[in-house]
Amino acid sequence: MYPKSEQELISIVANATSLQRKMKVATTTSHSIPKLMCPGGENGIIISTKYLNRTVNVDKSAMTITVEPGVTLRQLINASAAAGLALPYAPYWWGLTVGGMLGTGAHGSTLWGLGSAVHDYVIQLRIVTPAGPDEGYAKVRTLRNGDPELNAARVSLGVLGVISQVTLQLQPLFKRSITYVQKNDSDFGDQASTFGRQHEFADFTWYPSQHKVVYRIDDRVPSNTTGNGLYDFMGFRSTPSLFLALIRTAEETQESIRDAVGKCINGGITTSILTNAAYGLTNDGSMFKGYPVVGYNNRLQSSGSCLDSPQDGLITACPWDPRVKGLYYFQNGFSIGLSKAKDFIQDVQKLVALQPRALCGVDLYDGFLIRYVTASSAYLGKQEDALDFDITYYRSKDPMAPRLYEDILEEIEQMAVIKYGGLPHWGKNRNLAFVGAINKYQNATEFLKVKQLYDPLGLFSNEWTDQILGIKDGITIMKDGCALEGLCICSQDSHCAPQKGYFCRPGKVYTDARVCTRLSS
Repeated sequence: MYPKSEQELISIVANATSLQRKMKVATTTSHSIPKLMCPGGENGIIISTKYLNRTVNVDKSAMTITVEPGVTLRQLINASAAAGLALPYAPYWWGLTVGGMLGTGAHGSTLWGLGSAVHDYVIQLRIVTPAGPDEGYAKVRTLRNGDPELNAARVSLGVLGVISQVTLQLQPLFKRSITYVQKNDSDFGDQASTFGRQHEFADFTWYPSQHKVVYRIDDRVPSNTTGNGLYDFMGFRSTPSLFLALIRTAEETQESIRDAVGKCINGGITTSILTNAAYGLTNDGSMFKGYPVVGYNNRLQSSGSCLDSPQDGLITACPWDPRVKGLYYFQNGFSIGLSKAKDFIQDVQKLVALQPRALCGVDLYDGFLIRYVTASSAYLGKQEDALDFDITYYRSKDPMAPRLYEDILEEIEQMAVIKYGGLPHWGKNRNLAFVGAINKYQNATEFLKVKQLYDPLGLFSNEWTDQILGIKDGITIMKDGCALEGLCICSQDSHCAPQKGYFCRPGKVYTDARVCTRLSS
């Protein structure tokens, strides 16, 4: 269904509710890795926000913007900047929509202000929910700052209803100054705990196998500071499809012949290309001449130029476009409290000391992206100030094929969520990251109360959301090969104790994976 107005949206929800049909909301470019947007049942409907993409109002004096849920981050940034305003912190990929960002808790990087999550800048929200026959089977609820139910809607997983309008608090448009500095990672654990207090937009790119960390020194500067810098991240640009196929084929070959040395060489080349090109920063929109790069926030905070790929019959494409042979990967995303981050980093370094080439493959996907996140009032938001780790790595098209050094990556993933109690990103990760995750949220019960109030029949819920919210069992799927795809942790007939951080070293099939190890956990 493609509603073009709030009234059409109400009509769609009312009709589906009267028929007790399951519903889910989808965006124009869906990026959720888990099955958040698949409607439950056999006759569910998908409500697209494709045409709910208007900016409703910009109030310069109040410094607010009101938009529909299908507005992309790029549209939001541009509309705000046109009025001399800024959303200070945002995800780095601008293809996300406002509704999608609120559904999954998307964020940028900071420990300053209200924090890095977009949902913490929401001051008002309108949401269409199911209702009884006396209310026409659908109703619009308006939630404002101070309303406890807004804390449920800020990060909703799409299970409360359909957002129809969002009002965000903005700031005056400002300039930033960015410098990337590469250092040895010997004292990274200590630096990670404090660096975010020193620089407002700080983040890190970590290459553990190379013992390197790239520090992002990123702060506000006076608006009269010279510079018109632009950020066009290289990984988000249109890329020739032939080049993408060559890269993928090379990695598949390295995996098949267990060529760790080749991965390390290619990982080093990839890192050098990115650092020499300043990751896509330019001083004037066309050329990088040196640091610092100074420019307005709207030109530096987010990018995604491959969304403007020419209609050339897929001669060029976004690197992950499924229509071409390109990137195919797992992506782990989890946040670990600042008080524990040093120990986690040091545990990863111990694994690298055991297997120096184990994480070279991660370098092909630009290492570990590490951002700062802050405690949120959202019931399903971050519970404390933390470091958020994004780790992207090779995934085989054959789900039964073990990856090169898979045991090290599995250990890191399980240490993060089990040993260190990391919170999984709702829109990323494999199944095992969500085992018991809902129990880590102190206001999970309050969220479920609002869910029951807004949608007592569970029409906006599906099997996956019921599982991750603890309503139903079934997050782990026990079958041959399940450990290889992150669907389970240990076999039922092994002597592993996953609650203590053990894992099974992968074999050709899951039922052969019975050799357990405890590396650093």
